[in-house]
Amino acid sequence: MTPIRITRRSLLAGLAAAALPLGALAQNYPAKPVTIVVPFAPGGTTDILARIVGQGLGTELGQPFVVDNRAGAGGNIGASLAAKAPADGYTLFMGTVGTHAINQALYKKMPFDPVKDFAPISRVATVPNLLVAHPSQPYKTVKELIAYAKANPGKVTYGSPGSGASPHVSGELFKSMTGTDLLHVPYKGSAPAMTDLLGGQIAIMFDNMPSAIQHVRSGKLRPIAVTTAKRSPELPDIPTIAEAGVPGYEAMSWFGLFAPAATPKPVLDRLNAALVKVLNQPDVKKKIAEQGGDVVAETPEQFAAFIKAETAKWGKVVKDSGATVD
Repeated sequence: MTPIRITRRSLLAGLAAAALPLGALAQNYPAKPVTIVVPFAPGGTTDILARIVGQGLGTELGQPFVVDNRAGAGGNIGASLAAKAPADGYTLFMGTVGTHAINQALYKKMPFDPVKDFAPISRVATVPNLLVAHPSQPYKTVKELIAYAKANPGKVTYGSPGSGASPHVSGELFKSMTGTDLLHVPYKGSAPAMTDLLGGQIAIMFDNMPSAIQHVRSGKLRPIAVTTAKRSPELPDIPTIAEAGVPGYEAMSWFGLFAPAATPKPVLDRLNAALVKVLNQPDVKKKIAEQGGDVVAETPEQFAAFIKAETAKWGKVVKDSGATVD
């Protein structure tokens, strides 16, 4: 037996031995509770979806998936925390179009890299944003809102879950396309913004539909329009902003599950398989549809390609709209 053959055999044996811990890790994962970091306050769409998904993953994988809300800076605080967590599959992140496609164009300094610091697992859902107003406001349509805003520049306040969140950019896009001067009021999540809207402290809000739809159904908020190109099946009588007077207007939110970048691939594969199975369950699809969302279950590669396209799209929107961090 020549020395080179011994070396090759030793190398192959070493590689096989090195692969065993990863395989064992995937088979035994999860062996303890898993944390899903949500970068907004409880009660908003990101939180709602994380809890739906967490419950399903807990049932599927046999360990609790616990939501940890870390709000602030348009999602950047929670994202930075998750990015720096141990890459062992026990800290996950519910990311959004804001944290992974908008913020890097909006913020001059980012505490994390949306691409290099995260491993995509799968999108979870896409949802329309809904333009809603407090019932005390004098406008009931998009055209009436535009007319009122132009007659009262800077006096129409609109809330958002935070600077960089898709409702914020939806509002900035609306401003730039209509030539109106609306005053942005950022919050640390949709729930506190919604509380102020319901109380009449702010006038309107571009909010993710799951956070707003219950208040529309109860009559506490006046729906004006949806931000997507097509009407929502959950609110079929509510027009799109485009058809209601702003041709070409379109904005949509999306949410997806991530892990820290160095998380072992076998763990990522196990998480993806479990998440796709959960998202395809009829009861999960129904829960998300009732919130006005559409389930999206995909491979990590498909999710990564989608994020790349969204980053280019929203970077242009931010630049063209002149949106800035307040």
